[in-house]
Amino acid sequence: MPNQGGYLIGNLQPAHMDFRFFSLGNIWSVVSGLATRDQSNAILDLIDAKWSDLVADMPLKICYPALEGQEWQIITGSDPKNTPWSYHNAGSWPTLLWQLTVACIKMNRPEIAARAVDIAEKRISRDKWPEYYDTKKARFIGKQARLFQTWSIAGYLVAKLLLADPSAARMLVTDEDPELVNAFSCMISSNPRRKRGQKNSKKPFIV
Repeated sequence: MPNQGGYLIGNLQPAHMDFRFFSLGNIWSVVSGLATRDQSNAILDLIDAKWSDLVADMPLKICYPALEGQEWQIITGSDPKNTPWSYHNAGSWPTLLWQLTVACIKMNRPEIAARAVDIAEKRISRDKWPEYYDTKKARFIGKQARLFQTWSIAGYLVAKLLLADPSAARMLVTDEDPELVNAFSCMISSNPRRKRGQKNSKKPFIV
C-alpha cells in the first residue's frame, strides 16, 4: 500500500474478505457515487501511486495481485486459462480504459486517464485490438485473446472522445446525494449502541 490512497475490498461472505484490488468494482464505486469523494480520490490516488503495477505497458489490470501457487490451484481449480497474470487472474483489459476515464473526469483528474490512453495508443492498434494482455507488466497479447475485439476498440475510442469533451461523461456518472448521506448520518448518530461505542473509536481509514 502506498502512503496515500486506498480501495474497497471484496466481501465474499461474512468474515471472508478478498484483499485484492478489483478494478471494475472500485472504478464503478467512483462513477456511481457509492464511494464518498474522499474514498473516490483515494482510489485514484492508489492507481496513480501503483501505476507500474496496475497500468504498466497496457491499461488496466482487472485485479491485482494474481492468485499464484496453491491459492491458484484451490480457487481456480488449476484453470489453464486463468494462470497467474492472465485473463481474469490479473490480466490487463483495454476495455477498462473508458471506465477509468469516466471516473477520472468525474473527480476532475483527467490527466490520469490521459496518461493511460497515451500508453494504450502506442501499441493497441499494432497489436490488432486484442481482448486482454498477459504477464505482470502486460507486455504480451493474451495467450487465448481474440483479436479485433469491439470492446477493446470501443474502450479506447470512448476514452479519447470523453477526454476531448469531458461534459459528455455527465450522462454516465452519479453524484453523491447529500440528503441521503445526511439521513444515514442521522440514523447512525441516533443509534444508542453506536454512541456507546464511540468513546474509544479511532478515525476510520480506507483499506
